[in-house]
Amino acid sequence: MSASITSPAVLSARVAASPNARRAPTRRALAPLAPRRSVTPIVAAIEGPGAGAGVATRAAPGEVKDIAQDWQLDFCSRPMKDERGKKMWELLICDETRSFEHSEFFPNNRINSVELAKAIDRVFVARGERPRRFKFFRSQMQTIITRACGEVGVNPLPSRRCQTMSRWLDERLETVYKTHPGYDGSAAPNMGFEGGGGPRPLPDALRGESWAFVALPLVGVKEEAEQVRANRVFGDLLEIDPTLEDDALIPGIAVYTRRAAALAGWTKGLELGGISVDFDMGTLLLDTGVSDSWQYARFRQTKELTKEAREWEEVKAAVNGLHFLAIQTDEDAETTDGFWILQDFTQAQI
Repeated sequence: MSASITSPAVLSARVAASPNARRAPTRRALAPLAPRRSVTPIVAAIEGPGAGAGVATRAAPGEVKDIAQDWQLDFCSRPMKDERGKKMWELLICDETRSFEHSEFFPNNRINSVELAKAIDRVFVARGERPRRFKFFRSQMQTIITRACGEVGVNPLPSRRCQTMSRWLDERLETVYKTHPGYDGSAAPNMGFEGGGGPRPLPDALRGESWAFVALPLVGVKEEAEQVRANRVFGDLLEIDPTLEDDALIPGIAVYTRRAAALAGWTKGLELGGISVDFDMGTLLLDTGVSDSWQYARFRQTKELTKEAREWEEVKAAVNGLHFLAIQTDEDAETTDGFWILQDFTQAQI
């Protein structure tokens, strides 16, 4: 399908000159920020989705209920040594909003899935709750975390959507680890996620018919998030920086297709991380899980389109990597069939 040009204006011009871009009507249309692009089909196969302190309340013994929420988990060594001069390990668990936090240190001779499972189970008993999934971002710890999760009956989910945990780790570096008498400032940075060998072609089932750079004021993003929260559309959400103003412009990618509902349903099966522009290949890259990357869409590497893509990335950087993916039937649709809030993942300093 050939691309239909919606406007010759580039992103910076729209941000600076469009008064409507920051208004808050009852229902917002996605404002196009660049030409609509056709999508080149590519045939490929895709893997399925991924594949002590801080506990405030305690439930009655054995009274643990399953809840339809994800929690985040980190289990790794810290830049500290104990009284024996051995590296200390720590388990951190929190929910997506940090309404509760659990931290527990481990000596290096108790680093195994059995001990981890016991510690997790104690958190469940103390909370009286068991989440549906544990998100974690350190791919090198996948084996031990997966085994422990199997022991306690929770699905593990390798994910770049661990911004809450990453921010908490950065806080603890300053408030806990650096104040510990055994802090080792020369310790090498801890492991994180590893690349999966370069971006792969996206299968047709996950590809729309065309796409465009778009934007919404933050208040519009919040309105779309309510549709996801109410289970009216497919999607996934992240905690948004509360200091961002409601009229802040949030960039996004809109995918248009007549089979929008089906495409949104297929996309829901992936643990989306973020979307970025590869200027060398003229490609949008979609990160999923902790190590996968996909060639999500292509654009002609003309001077004009490359400039628009760079300005889209600049606007994204101005809001700390916050962006979104919207799936709908066409640019005139009043509703979306899928909406994902995304954010470039910045791994914790440790």
